Amino acid sequence: MAAKTQQPEIGLVDSFAEFKEFKNIDRATMMHVLEDVFKSMLRKKFESEDNFDIIINTESGDLEIYHNRLIVDNGEVENENTQISITDALKLEDDYELGEEAIQPVYLADFGRRNILAARQMLITKILELEKDEIFNLYKDKVGEIISGEVYQIWKRELLVLDDEGTELILPKTDMIPSDFYKKGENLRAIVKTVEMHNGNPKIILSRTSPIFLERLFELEVPEIVDGLITIKKIVREPGERAKIAVESYDDRIDPVGACVGMKGSRIHGIVRELRNENIDVINFTTNESLFIQRSINPAKVNNIKIDDEKMRAEVYLNADQVSLAIGKGGHNIKLAGRLTGYEIDVYRDNVSDDTADVELDEFLDEIDGWIIDELKSIGLDTAKSVLNLPNEDLIKRTELEEETVLELKKILKAEFE
Repeated sequence: MAAKTQQPEIGLVDSFAEFKEFKNIDRATMMHVLEDVFKSMLRKKFESEDNFDIIINTESGDLEIYHNRLIVDNGEVENENTQISITDALKLEDDYELGEEAIQPVYLADFGRRNILAARQMLITKILELEKDEIFNLYKDKVGEIISGEVYQIWKRELLVLDDEGTELILPKTDMIPSDFYKKGENLRAIVKTVEMHNGNPKIILSRTSPIFLERLFELEVPEIVDGLITIKKIVREPGERAKIAVESYDDRIDPVGACVGMKGSRIHGIVRELRNENIDVINFTTNESLFIQRSINPAKVNNIKIDDEKMRAEVYLNADQVSLAIGKGGHNIKLAGRLTGYEIDVYRDNVSDDTADVELDEFLDEIDGWIIDELKSIGLDTAKSVLNLPNEDLIKRTELEEETVLELKKILKAEFE
């Protein structure tokens, strides 16, 4: 067979130059897509791509196509796609002989303008599908990881965030800390919550309220956690208000709470700022349930605990001045303690039957609206007995409280001493 002479390069790939460096698609995959597109073009024009060679240089991006046909005598060509007459073959190479295979280069112009436009559209479609698959697979592996992005669009129920590659991410308002406020162009951090394909498009949902977000922030700030010296046992959160994190160390030389907080709070301060001043309690985990419940109610000091393991309930007894600390603002402290320990926690005041005992009004924040207590304080009433000892008429006259409110107020306070 006669040797094939050097053929000129075909400018097929150059005509599709804008696709050569498409983001998130490696060069080898890109070349494979091009090969599929041109095979489709060959099938449309020549009915089959079987007797064509497509050669792609993945380094340079050059692509060549050659049409291979059997050389037959003049007048014996039965299929022009698989056979070529000796006369036409000699026009390609002057030393071709009957029975050999003639190799003819195929040029872009050979396909015609319409086929070229169709091929470009096919290529765009395939690349977009690949791009979506690449994004889906990339972020599927990032679920639970922290990512940074720029706020691109602000809608009523969600934010559109772009990552460094321009990929669109969604941060729903329900996954934002209540005090989060962003402007277009600002950067934010969140974890990848879920990744799904929706109508053929990847939908990537972010979250700043997930306990996992807090866990990842601790991993960034506390090397001992990454090194496996400290383990995070459980995290519970009321986003933007309070969080509790139980940690444990298998090395007696390491104080897990101290390591997480850092010298003078150096490690936890950055996390608190990221979470819009969320109050974070770091608790030393223990299998001693009574001790764990006691630690979880921190900063309140517990006098006694009674546990019912069957009902998963715990009765906690505290001095009167510790009750509000145990319950916490908005009841967040006691709720989180229950979620952290797995017990339903009931709080009881000790020594309330003592005739000399009195209770600060702040201890009733879980039963009485704060503005009512502030109104009472404004006229010098700071304790329950000081309110009970004042006649109803005087209370109504000296405050802006209505008679019905005063009656309900005294009912609550009297129950404390009964």
